[in-house]
Amino acid sequence: MQDYLKEQIARALKKVAPDLETPEITIEKPRSPEHGDASTNVALTLAKALKDNPRSIAQKIADQIDLSTGHIRGVEVAGPGFINFRFAGNWLTDKLVEAHRTGREFGKGRMLELKKIQVEFVSANPTGPLTVGHGRNAVLGDTIARVLEWAGADVQREYYFNNAGRQMRVLAESVRARYLQSTGHNIVFPEGGYEGAYITEIAERVLEKHGDSLTEEEHLPVFRQAAEESIFEDIRQTLARMNISMDSFFNENTLYEDGSIDKVIATLREKDLVFEQDGATWFKTTAFGKDKDTVLIKSTGEPTYRLPDIAYHINKLERGFDLAIDIFGADHIATYPDVVAAVQACGFDSNRIDVIVYQFVTIVKDGKPFKMSTRKANFVTLDELMDEVGADVTRFFFLMRAPGTHLEFDLNEAKQAGEKNPVFYLQYAHARIQSIMRKVRDHYDFAGKAPDFSLLAHDAETTLIKRLLEFPDVILMTAGQREPHKLIQYLNELATAFHKFYHDCRILGEEEQLALARTELLTVTATVLANGLGILGISAPDKM
Repeated sequence: MQDYLKEQIARALKKVAPDLETPEITIEKPRSPEHGDASTNVALTLAKALKDNPRSIAQKIADQIDLSTGHIRGVEVAGPGFINFRFAGNWLTDKLVEAHRTGREFGKGRMLELKKIQVEFVSANPTGPLTVGHGRNAVLGDTIARVLEWAGADVQREYYFNNAGRQMRVLAESVRARYLQSTGHNIVFPEGGYEGAYITEIAERVLEKHGDSLTEEEHLPVFRQAAEESIFEDIRQTLARMNISMDSFFNENTLYEDGSIDKVIATLREKDLVFEQDGATWFKTTAFGKDKDTVLIKSTGEPTYRLPDIAYHINKLERGFDLAIDIFGADHIATYPDVVAAVQACGFDSNRIDVIVYQFVTIVKDGKPFKMSTRKANFVTLDELMDEVGADVTRFFFLMRAPGTHLEFDLNEAKQAGEKNPVFYLQYAHARIQSIMRKVRDHYDFAGKAPDFSLLAHDAETTLIKRLLEFPDVILMTAGQREPHKLIQYLNELATAFHKFYHDCRILGEEEQLALARTELLTVTATVLANGLGILGISAPDKM
């Protein structure tokens, strides 16, 4: 309906102001149903260009809206110049028939058809298990990828990692130390080493495979490879448990091997954006509005992570992605602009890079920060969290707030069983519909009969239909804004509309045609709930 309304408003504007270039038209749902089904503020945005009162402009546009199609039953001007629309009953019926016919494909769009999009997320180096700190990143990235696919895009999920450098050397030394200790050697654990129980577990597996044959020399490559393989397998299993699967893994070392790093430095040097000082190589970020320039290569010869990040993002764009989306924690908020500026300076369109920054997570219990089991070091793993509350609840709670807001993961709320738990509220709605439909099938034989949705005239039915028909627009909005919590807000409204319908509108005992129409209305409702939960990566059970 949004596209239809935008088309109608654009046509009306051409009649009101023929020479005006059509502006961006925004359609929103009014906060109160009393104000109609849809609203636009376009008249307020045109006041300066048309040199007229916004309310006057709104009235002129409203007068030109074509009501003859029967899709709109009313147009009203409200407040300082809003235009409110009320949908006609036959439009609701026609669209519900279309949704019913579309089935499980209802909600899929073509806005991003032919667009090739990469979403890079998680990207934790293989030095330990995934923690709660990685969880919000993982779930945000996967859900954004899912909703982009529903909007028609060809999406690739990529995991970027570095398996070289100091941290991997320390990891190998940590495993070696535990290995030597397990073979009876009295060895001091390396300073700053990884102390989690998972290190001991890896060392024990090395001992099982090699015996004590690695005690005489360092053999660090052996310990590093064993650690990397074991940790990556652990990471993959954790992601799979969260219903996440990666399409590709990209090793940072590739950028050194193929010369990409050197090429970045050479290109920036050609543009006089790189200079040497105090033995280090600097990027002139002051040329892009920063107060200070930024080190790309330290005086030790070791690059800062900005340098491979620049090369990596150029690599993404060279691979032909129309859009490269990064999911970053708040600790990147001051640094990623340097990468974007360098990509642009190297001759690439940085508008094809979209960075989503999320705030961090605090585990809360009884209103206080809560530290769970630390059996794998001084952090809480994602597996431990899922052991406590389950994968569905874990995903839902990571998504229920806007990415840019701090998230308090309330264990008490998450562990509640019943409709007070926000994810169970949605799952119960789907399960309840399936239960109703099982009972209906025992009482009626609807085989081969088509529903007459024009019989659905009760206020609760109309409200439910309106919520259902918003689903495709919600998908496009969520995909465009990359904010999965808005899909959750919509599903909550849909579940509430269903429960109101369930309370007010009987099926069993009603005349067959009305019972059929109401049953198939529930079929569409269950489909939308299942589709929405599926985009969130959450199950839609038939029984609970």
